[in-house]
Amino acid sequence: MNRYVGLLRAVNVGGTGKLPMADLRAMCADIGFIDVATYIASGNVVFSSALDVGNAKAKLEQSLAQYAGKAVPVMIRTADEMAAVLAANPYADAAGNKVVTIFCDDLIPTDAATRARNIKDEAITLGSRDIYVHYPRGQGGSKLMIPAAAAGTARNMNTVAKLVAMTGR
Repeated sequence: MNRYVGLLRAVNVGGTGKLPMADLRAMCADIGFIDVATYIASGNVVFSSALDVGNAKAKLEQSLAQYAGKAVPVMIRTADEMAAVLAANPYADAAGNKVVTIFCDDLIPTDAATRARNIKDEAITLGSRDIYVHYPRGQGGSKLMIPAAAAGTARNMNTVAKLVAMTGR
């Protein structure tokens, strides 16, 4: 049995993509996922499944599309991958709510940081499929644009730490 974290993109953000977490848990159970738990209302789900990553992702995205009437992208990480993201945080000395990891499906281009626009005091560090961003003054007023992150979904390090704990790692 594999332990996974599913990170839904654009769910319950700014009044769009409404998805009650109880519905997400039920959807996951209907797919056959077990030990399903959600964390906060922004589309974080932890579950176990015998399926591999690709099949778990496909089944969840298909179920979400039926529910929402449109595609809802999901980034899936294994429990070990999430723990590695947390451990690799290059800004571990900063407040967890001022550092985000942007989770992407594809490998991050090596020029992703240099192609970013509107950088003020933010710092960017690239992982293999993840981008770490430190927002010293918070994310709210930042105009930072990272084209390589357009299809990804961001979680602050406090959320990443909680999700890792929920996996049992």
